[in-house]
Amino acid sequence: MFTKVHHVAIICSDYERSKKFYTNTLGLPIIEETYRKDRDSYKLDLAVGEHTQIELFSFPNAPERPSYPEARGLRHVAFEVTDLEEAVQQLTKKGISSLEEIRVDDLTKKRFTFFADPDGLPIELYEK
Repeated sequence: MFTKVHHVAIICSDYERSKKFYTNTLGLPIIEETYRKDRDSYKLDLAVGEHTQIELFSFPNAPERPSYPEARGLRHVAFEVTDLEEAVQQLTKKGISSLEEIRVDDLTKKRFTFFADPDGLPIELYEK
């Protein structure tokens, strides 16, 4: 029935700040940007590889995330990387200071780390 994850939707508190973070800092290319006047809302479609997208939304007065990271619902977004240390170095050079220590998944034995987007959304880097 399902063939892939098409997109992950994220609601941000400051559209311009989050747009800059996801496009400049993380380097995700823009597919399409739409302003919906009736909702006073932006929708930014970003490509993640060839098959997945991030939909970045802005809504006036959206409530904050209840906790980190154990709130019900989406726990975090994870990006696969080929070289975890290289990815960490690139993000550090771009000013990401919230990077956690690299850990090893007990089940898969793969290396991973977390950092946060401008609204505190947990983002995982998971080594291929």
